[in-house]
Amino acid sequence: MPESKAYFEHLSSQVHQILEGATRAKRESPDVDNEVSPPMRILFGSAHPYLPQMYGGAQSSAHELVVRLRARGHTVGVLAGLTGEGWLGLRGRVLLKLRRRGYVRDDGLGYPVFRAWFAQDAARQVVSDFKADVAIFQSRLPVPLAQSIDRATTRTFIYLRNVENEDLGGSLAELSNTGFIANSNFTARRFAETQAVSADVIYPMIEAEKYRVTTACENVTFINPHPNKGVDVALRIAEACPDIPFVFVRGWGLTPTQEAHLQDNLDRLPNVTLQPSTDDMRSVYKKARIVLAPSQWEEAFGRIAAEAQVSGIPVVASKIGGLPEAVGPGGVLIDRDAPVEVWAEAVRTLWYDDGTYADLSAAALEHAQRPEMNPEHQTDRLLDILNRST
Repeated sequence: MPESKAYFEHLSSQVHQILEGATRAKRESPDVDNEVSPPMRILFGSAHPYLPQMYGGAQSSAHELVVRLRARGHTVGVLAGLTGEGWLGLRGRVLLKLRRRGYVRDDGLGYPVFRAWFAQDAARQVVSDFKADVAIFQSRLPVPLAQSIDRATTRTFIYLRNVENEDLGGSLAELSNTGFIANSNFTARRFAETQAVSADVIYPMIEAEKYRVTTACENVTFINPHPNKGVDVALRIAEACPDIPFVFVRGWGLTPTQEAHLQDNLDRLPNVTLQPSTDDMRSVYKKARIVLAPSQWEEAFGRIAAEAQVSGIPVVASKIGGLPEAVGPGGVLIDRDAPVEVWAEAVRTLWYDDGTYADLSAAALEHAQRPEMNPEHQTDRLLDILNRST
């Protein structure tokens, strides 16, 4: 994702749009409890970089949740890792040397973001300076982040967004005065089994208007051609369906070896087009008839599936991790190690059988509209959890 001031301006405009929509939805919806939660100062934190230095599912979900909380009158900030890349990295390097404070702050997203080379080393100071009532740590190294602050005075939570233990940076079971939230029932079950912690479940927040399109049904879309996401499976499916156009959209960075492997395969597959990553996913979904998610690792949820279903786009996905929850009845679930013929048949059926496609498209749209995916419902649930622990 290219980092630029224009991108900051783009995200900032989205903040204003979401704020207006969230305020209107809260005021007008008869299905939402309109009891006002006491204002809090809430800090989200991760050792991963944040927008616009890093763009992924966790960052998108956090951003949209921050905006919703601000619309409710809460003061919200984000603590994140800092890389040396781009103008933000250059600015950070200079200011860290000049101010010697351990972190730098920017407000280009419409709310404060505190960035540090090592977020876990700056967390205690940021929590103090921000005067946080609540700290919610997630993604990379949440355990060291939680351990670095005074959890007796700042209500502390860890939002579990993946199931890789090495990303935690330590044991959840050893943390006192800490609550847990999971992004799927699968994630909650995994940590109940492996670390004996109980987590409330809140699915990743999807602001529907940022993803909703009327699709032209021109291709099969595969987002993030990385080994973990099943790029080799996607390549074999495309090879088995030479009459169907595929679009691969870049996501995570690839190693030189992975990049060479991808390019070598694309050179022999004329029906596959590779597109750069984008922050405007509407431009991707508006041409997708099917979204392909043949993940080979345990996705904690499967945000891409949820984004696609907002527009009634069926998903063909691996039956692994949290993907079955994300896809539900709005797609086809396949064993991740199933023969390519099984994958290809599912794609071909949805591509050529309009009746089957219409049924799964309607199911996908209905699945996307379930209460658990409603942003106002999710915000209410988070605030109930935070207030329950006061």
